[in-house]
Amino acid sequence: MTTLAADPPAPSGQERPRPAAPPPLRRVRVLPPALGLLAALLVSLACGVGLGAAELPLSHTLHLLQAGLTGGRIEADELAAYTIVWEIRLPRAVLAATVGAGLAVTGVAVQAMVRNALADPFVLGISSGASVGANAVLLLGAFASLGVWALSASAFLSALAAMTLVYAVARTAHGLTPLRLVLTGTALSYGFSAVTALMVFGAERGEAARAAMMWLLGSLGGATWSSVPIAAACVLAGTAYLLCSSGRLDALAMGDETAAALGVDAGRLRRQLFLVTAAVTGTVVAVSGAIGFVGLMVPHLVRMLVGAGHRRVLTIAPLAGAVLLVWVDILSRLLLAPAELPVGVITAVLGVPCFLLLMRRRGYSFGGR
Repeated sequence: MTTLAADPPAPSGQERPRPAAPPPLRRVRVLPPALGLLAALLVSLACGVGLGAAELPLSHTLHLLQAGLTGGRIEADELAAYTIVWEIRLPRAVLAATVGAGLAVTGVAVQAMVRNALADPFVLGISSGASVGANAVLLLGAFASLGVWALSASAFLSALAAMTLVYAVARTAHGLTPLRLVLTGTALSYGFSAVTALMVFGAERGEAARAAMMWLLGSLGGATWSSVPIAAACVLAGTAYLLCSSGRLDALAMGDETAAALGVDAGRLRRQLFLVTAAVTGTVVAVSGAIGFVGLMVPHLVRMLVGAGHRRVLTIAPLAGAVLLVWVDILSRLLLAPAELPVGVITAVLGVPCFLLLMRRRGYSFGGR
């Protein structure tokens, strides 16, 4: 029988050479890209205020912004431009940044929650449920007593109802499982979309049907200062919670068994993530309509930049999503000015080739380097 020879003993007075230590893991620094994206966001907001059907020079835009922030004087002939800047374009740009940030962070959370790289905030059926409520206002005049809040309130309430239904159907005695959650959300999303299509098809007024389709494809044209605080507060709270849970998200992304071995209750965390993502998604959809591809595309692009750790991804993703949607909104106003394109059309035009390139990228595995 053949035996393996033992290592020869080291000569007297000499130590046996130790094996080389593995190279240390490369730590990706988050601060430089975060600062770069923050600067890009400020520039994007300024461009979002200055660019449009009525173009304003950047210097004039900055002057009007400064006057509004510091209480400075403006001339009588600047009143129209001042109104455009402060009452129309600035709240729209701020809301675009808020919605983009919210969709990006919920995309990260949903992909970790269901362990599916193709998941986005709308896979749970929340967006389709909100569409039913929004179209009930636009086409049937529901909640007319709420005035300007009717559309947002109806969309948010129907999003909560859709969330409750998805949770009730997907939940089992063993809790929420990723596959059952995705299948339930997808199936009910088709059902909600069918109800929406039926309402649009039966609309008697063509203008109302057009407004409904515009909302279904995403639009920020109705942005006002009153719609910004609630959406911004919800997105900030959701982002803060997810950042505090980044370690548990890393464990959850590796599987329920691994998470349990690390002391993480996967079922409880998944329920919490479901509530947080549904609340943030319902809030941003209520003020912007259904905007696709942001929550699907941005998390993957950010992982390519800073790696797969959720603390790094959740630090960069909201800034990246905000910059992206501000520029998408600018394009929606400029391409067919003075008419506007739905925001969701442009995100799809940008997102489809980008996502296909990601899938073709050699060495990229949808979740890390």
